Amino acid sequence: MTSLDEASYISLRTFRRSGAPVDTPVWFAQGDPQHYYVFSAADAGKVKRLRLSPRAQIATCNARGSSLGPWQDCHAYLIDEAAEIRTAHDCLTKKYGWQMRMTDFFSRLTGRINKRAFIRIES
Repeated sequence: MTSLDEASYISLRTFRRSGAPVDTPVWFAQGDPQHYYVFSAADAGKVKRLRLSPRAQIATCNARGSSLGPWQDCHAYLIDEAAEIRTAHDCLTKKYGWQMRMTDFFSRLTGRINKRAFIRIES
């Protein structure tokens, strides 16, 4: 079992209208002891599902999404304030370093940098 402090990925479980869970492995960074930040393409399914309901669960996982720890209930909210988006991005860059900078570089090249959604997970 891997703790959140040691994990590189978490599986973010969001729920369809039918209640069916959808698990997605994502990068995450801690903002403060009560919440974490995640980013995604703004048109991704998890973002659409979170617009309907903030109900979510998280668990540590590997890059392929296989759970490495127990699921925890949480709420996940889309961030729309510029200051908090900068904070989220800074936290993710601090944790993932060159990998996040490379992701940003290629996102700029493809025009996707401004088509991101940032998510605050509150446990």
